[in-house]
Amino acid sequence: MKRDLPVTVPQSRSEKRRVVFTSLRIVLVVCFLCSQALFQVAAAQSPPDDNKPKDDPKKEEPKKDDAKEEDAKARVDDVRKDTVAKAFKPGGTLHIDVDMALVNVTVTDPYNRLVTGLDPDNFRIFEDNVEQEVVTFSAEDVPISIGVIFDFSGSMSNKIGKSREAALQFFKTANPQDEFFLVSFNERAELTSSFTNSVEDLQSRLMLTSPKGRTALLDAIYLGLSQMRGAHNAKRALLILSDGGDNHSRYNESDIKRLVKEADTQLYAVGIFDPLGSRNRTPEELKGPSLLSEITEMTGGRVFAVERLEDLPDIATKIGMELRNQYVLGYRPSNKAHDARWRKIKIKLRAPRGLPPLTIYSKTGYYAPSH
Repeated sequence: MKRDLPVTVPQSRSEKRRVVFTSLRIVLVVCFLCSQALFQVAAAQSPPDDNKPKDDPKKEEPKKDDAKEEDAKARVDDVRKDTVAKAFKPGGTLHIDVDMALVNVTVTDPYNRLVTGLDPDNFRIFEDNVEQEVVTFSAEDVPISIGVIFDFSGSMSNKIGKSREAALQFFKTANPQDEFFLVSFNERAELTSSFTNSVEDLQSRLMLTSPKGRTALLDAIYLGLSQMRGAHNAKRALLILSDGGDNHSRYNESDIKRLVKEADTQLYAVGIFDPLGSRNRTPEELKGPSLLSEITEMTGGRVFAVERLEDLPDIATKIGMELRNQYVLGYRPSNKAHDARWRKIKIKLRAPRGLPPLTIYSKTGYYAPSH
């Protein structure tokens, strides 16, 4: 039996056109759909308009009001050399310009009496032999942070009563805004009382300790200067009551002298020295008077040597009065280098006519800032 084969029927011309037109329509639809899909993918991958880099517009001129505000701010931030010094109230915190050097100055006459009433024109100040301009001057009594370094070593046994009395007389010269701390020492230094305004509390603590042991004077000074870092007043001082000499400290003399130079603190000492003929002590103790003199004088303070115990209270009172009758000179160093080097300071006096020769006490220098 024969199998029929498929037969191709020839198409007419109109049918061929219809097929071609239909095919074109299908191709166009497919192309349109593909283009839409590609556009959506590109849109998803492109960053939003906010993140597109924009052409830098021309810099606009600031408005007049904005310019005035910026100029006023610049004038506030800029501390010019001719800026008038601001007065500060006793009891407040004094913020000192880091580029301003302040020097406490004591002036005495030939009878060791304080000289007050001098003017800025009476002083000349030199740093490394270069004269500086005095831009601030004060002679007011301001609050002081004071540390008392009290010797309770065995050599003070026969002097302890008058020494306590001297400390109490010194406390009586205090102002209400003053603050005190107490360091007692024998063979070791100890912080007996941290900063306080209560003189009664310090008095009671002085009575609790009895003299004994050896003398760690340098360790006590180190502890006092370390405690002074927590002071609330800009003016700071240490008062040392001792018969001098050191024979039991961990720190040596050069350590303490370096620390004293770095600390902006005046040191005073009441040296209760035995008469030379009765001294039978170690070389360290014999060196006590000169040690105290060197340490105090480099800060602008000094040693008051006492050989009569009866003079102790009056001398302590005198030191308290001296601390409150000092001149404070301020200047901006002409050497602007922050090189951490030692700068020598020298104060000279143009004494008013008619006055006898006067003596000046001030610190011998300071370390420049390192940055």
